[in-house]
Amino acid sequence: MKPVLNIAAYLFVTLEQLGDLRQAMLNACNAHNLKGTVLLAHEGINLFLAGEEQAVRSYLEWLRADARFQPIEVKESWSDSQPFGRMLVKIKNEIIRMNHPTIAPENGRANFIAAKKLRDWLDRGTDDFGRPVVMVDTRNAFEVEYGTFKNALHFNIQKFTEFPDAIAAHKEELENKTLVSFCTGGIRCEKSGLYMREIGLEHSYQLEGGILKYFEEVGSAHYDGSCFVFDDREALEPTLDSIAKEQSIRNKPQ
Repeated sequence: MKPVLNIAAYLFVTLEQLGDLRQAMLNACNAHNLKGTVLLAHEGINLFLAGEEQAVRSYLEWLRADARFQPIEVKESWSDSQPFGRMLVKIKNEIIRMNHPTIAPENGRANFIAAKKLRDWLDRGTDDFGRPVVMVDTRNAFEVEYGTFKNALHFNIQKFTEFPDAIAAHKEELENKTLVSFCTGGIRCEKSGLYMREIGLEHSYQLEGGILKYFEEVGSAHYDGSCFVFDDREALEPTLDSIAKEQSIRNKPQ
């Protein structure tokens, strides 16, 4: 077992008094000797943290003791060394920026599909009703270069705020197909899935837990390459091991 536990998690939940919460989060992370980034906004929390296993699990116990965060689900992976250089807790307008304030996942999630069920669909090429399945990559262009689902649709976007216009431009050709949007850990798809339904793409789903959960439960089936992650590991293979540096496509962007 590698010595450093890495966790990624998010939760859409109404948060108030963000300044006080930021300080409490920072104190708790420092007390457990964790490093990484926690984003806080009125719409929820998004975190990427790493540290010694017992310290990480103790921190999660502390976090879930707050009723607001009790439902938070965590994706885990392991590394030989600490992938973060420091501990940051930031207050943002959105934990994932889309610039569509009507999209509020806390009020009702998009339809989602579990990793193993998605593999069944991709094995057949159709959903349970015989509709063709199209994978929709919501990530930025440089992330797609590291790897993506086979034959996935992507729009060469540079930031997530470009996704709504990009998918809307393809609405007519996609409206009779089953769409499964995906991203690294699922947070972008909480909003993209709702947006696709809002514009009339009714047969749309999000991949529960994103690529990382798919790797954890399924592995590499129907996926080519690795998955970019926003820490010093750079990218993860379907085994959830970090990619060898000499295999890297490019240096991690600043």
